[in-house]
Amino acid sequence: MTSLLAVPKRLLLGRARPSSREEDTLLPKRLALPVFAADPVSSVAYATQELLVILALGGVATLVLAPEVALAVCVVVAVVVISYGPLVRAYPGGGGSFAVASRNLGPRAGLVAAAALLVDYTLTVAVSAAAAIDNLVSVLPVLDSARIPLAVAAVLLVMVVNLRGRREAGWSAMLPVYGFVLVIGVLVVTGLLRWAGGDAPVAASAGYEVVRDTDLTTVALGLIVLRAFAGGGAALAGVDAIANGGPAFRRPKGRNAAVTLLGVGGMTIALIGGVVALAVISGVTVTRDACDLGGLPEPCETFTQQTVLAQLAEAVFGPGSVGAVLVAVVTVAVLLAAANSAFNGFPLLAATLADSGYLPRQLARRGDRLAHSNGILVLGLGAVAVLLVLEARVGPLLDLYLVGLFTSFTLAQVGMARHWSLRTRPGWRGPRAGPRAGMALAVVAAVCTGTVLVVLLLTKVPNGAWASVLVMVVVGVGMQRIHGHYALVADEVALPDDDATEAMPARVHAVVLVSRLHRPVTRALAYARATRPSTLEAVTVASDPALAQELAEEWARRRITVPLRVLDSPYREITRPLVEHVRSLRARGPRDAVTVFLPEYVVAHWWEAVLHNRSNIWLRARLAATPGVMVVSVPWQLASTLADGDLAARAAGERSLVQEATRAGAADSDRDPLG
Repeated sequence: MTSLLAVPKRLLLGRARPSSREEDTLLPKRLALPVFAADPVSSVAYATQELLVILALGGVATLVLAPEVALAVCVVVAVVVISYGPLVRAYPGGGGSFAVASRNLGPRAGLVAAAALLVDYTLTVAVSAAAAIDNLVSVLPVLDSARIPLAVAAVLLVMVVNLRGRREAGWSAMLPVYGFVLVIGVLVVTGLLRWAGGDAPVAASAGYEVVRDTDLTTVALGLIVLRAFAGGGAALAGVDAIANGGPAFRRPKGRNAAVTLLGVGGMTIALIGGVVALAVISGVTVTRDACDLGGLPEPCETFTQQTVLAQLAEAVFGPGSVGAVLVAVVTVAVLLAAANSAFNGFPLLAATLADSGYLPRQLARRGDRLAHSNGILVLGLGAVAVLLVLEARVGPLLDLYLVGLFTSFTLAQVGMARHWSLRTRPGWRGPRAGPRAGMALAVVAAVCTGTVLVVLLLTKVPNGAWASVLVMVVVGVGMQRIHGHYALVADEVALPDDDATEAMPARVHAVVLVSRLHRPVTRALAYARATRPSTLEAVTVASDPALAQELAEEWARRRITVPLRVLDSPYREITRPLVEHVRSLRARGPRDAVTVFLPEYVVAHWWEAVLHNRSNIWLRARLAATPGVMVVSVPWQLASTLADGDLAARAAGERSLVQEATRAGAADSDRDPLG
């Protein structure tokens, strides 16, 4: 049967790859860097903006602290990046925070880390898509009304690219990442050179003022600074994806992942520092709500704020210039490529969890292109759902995103501290200097990320980020239930030590389901007799008494030896009477078994499947749930599905099947029952 999706699937994804080519899908450093760097590098576009947006709440009093807050963010980024180097070397098999927390802090801590990461990856894709559309709208404000469908389309585009394979996703991310680093580097250097020469660039929003109803207390200003620091922590996006993506690297996996991580961290720190410095110099002012700004050239309800990078590009290169357009293009491209990190990390983590029995086993399977297609599809659809619920707004998405991000970071670093502590105890055979330095680094990183997490819990959760915590709890409980189910099933189906054989049934009752008399039914009758059951009968359900009577008369006229039982059905049901009859056969003896033969059509085209076998689907499900009952499908291939040779062979053998199902010597046994 030709699937409706077969041709479009091949056009979108390409030809299937054999398992022997799995090594070809692994990423060398030149491809791994753009794939995993896209997320943290692109976070420059929204992490710096989030930092300035929150500082703007305090007006000039807090905006002047932007360089200090940015420096603190860069320090945290550096500490986390450096501390993750030993982590990816110690756990090159993937799993990231989940693997570290599970092995060093216990299964529950591992589940918390895994739930945080799964939610975090989903929000990473949503944030990247929403931020990309934000930067697109900055250049083309007319697209603001189409923000949601554009963001959804962006997610689906990235999802399809990743379904084509890991290397294809790497090549698609290479140009955007390297182009973004180059263009933003030129932007920052040009702006700083102009400032050093006395011609500092001035942003279009430099003359706007932040409107506040009341003055803020010192405590409130301090909380704003802490919130800005925590918001800038979005620059750590994608760091854990490298730890989870260890299996995607070529050997030596741990070393290549650690080198990639250091390169990504260095680029991210340089870009954040440069962008924040240039934003302060040019006087960029940005808020989440345009109505919080004073001095706008038009009513705030119709005013579209530009992103920080768009404002800097126009301030440095000029409005409408080639440089400003180029900045917008590479920013949108790198934000779309940023989702590649999540589309690499989420499926690998989901596969690890599935292998451990915490997620459905289907997530561990590879698709036609040797990618974990099921995980990619789940991530893409989850991100689309989040975008629809939060209307593709970056601010609310970041509030949810940051809680999961720093939860996984903190658990990973606490787990690494435990990892190193075991190697400094008496009895450890090996050098102690390395483990002690590693433990000190992990403790420092845990303090840094834990501090940010506490700030987020105090400032973000009451304002809506509680939803992220709730989803993490639901995901964690769900994984625990799945693991429990798999464990129970494994215990139930395990072979006993003393006997590996199953007792044979005392008797086997064969039942052939008949709706009308035709060649598929005679074939099913013949195959049922070939199994030599203890009893054999044909059963039809009289949902239409007139048709049932015609069938019984035709059955008798053709003198078929197999008895036909007609089940009464006053309410025109098919499934219930048949299931009750099968159960009555099963009740004749505790060791008896019943085999139900279902004649079914095999069709050539997808649309034909809608026209046939629909009642059998529900019937098979009900029968399969009945103890001691086996369901056997007897396929009848329609002529459109067979080649000429197969059709001739079937015609030659059909006479013997009919003779087997009917009395020998019957006058019409050779005739086509459909004729």
